[in-house]
Amino acid sequence: MTYVIGVHRYPLPRGMRYASLSEREQFYFKEFDLQCVKEWLRPFETIGRVAFAVIMGRHTRIFRQEYAGEAATTIVIENYEDLKDVRAQILEFLPEAVYYDRNVYEEEGKVMGQELAFDLDPENLTCPIHGTLEDKMKRQQGLGFCKIELKMVEKETAKLYERLQSRFSELKIVYSGRGFHIHALDKEVFGWKRQRRAAFAKKLTKEGFLIDEWVTSGGMRLIRLPYSLHAMVSRKVLPITIDELLGFNPVTDERCLPEFLKS
Repeated sequence: MTYVIGVHRYPLPRGMRYASLSEREQFYFKEFDLQCVKEWLRPFETIGRVAFAVIMGRHTRIFRQEYAGEAATTIVIENYEDLKDVRAQILEFLPEAVYYDRNVYEEEGKVMGQELAFDLDPENLTCPIHGTLEDKMKRQQGLGFCKIELKMVEKETAKLYERLQSRFSELKIVYSGRGFHIHALDKEVFGWKRQRRAAFAKKLTKEGFLIDEWVTSGGMRLIRLPYSLHAMVSRKVLPITIDELLGFNPVTDERCLPEFLKS
């Protein structure tokens, strides 16, 4: 049974909306591409084991009634046999968001390294219509965004990617559902200590780049799992190339539209 409190707390571009529980179930049962997920996680396999996590309804407030008490919490999935088992647990929770932990662990739980990533979200930009993040927070719309902000964060991502190319050789861009992530998958970077990550993040922000320093430094380890569903906007989390980035329109691009929006 669906347990819902409130509807669309945040303004979203036309065409984006919350996914219902039945739509989430349809997506993870029929569309969630485990082979693509496996390929994404391949760089981690030579280092150690990955943990996953889900949030059922913190922002959408749509969740299974039996999990009402845990709807806003982060549930870690670290005990699993394979990705099919992970999908089975996702189908049990029907979450609004699925993540993986950028830490890589050995079997006994020791941290063997961490992936370096950069998070760029549209609400952190100053919109000519909706104002600054502070303005949006005052209206309790901190996670809301519009098409103008989407285009702005797209350009910011392209600029950051160009800057990072001078330092890293294995870069990947992911449309996160709202903004973009850039992942640095160079093997040596997995060995960076938190102090070095934090210093690099600080350097980039001083250069004027828009990133979430908490993510890059490793303070926030969770990041959206590519090929999962961002149920707040009903879009697939999709890896794209730098050539595809400029001009990318997640509102209409067929590649990030789940089947329940096409029928």
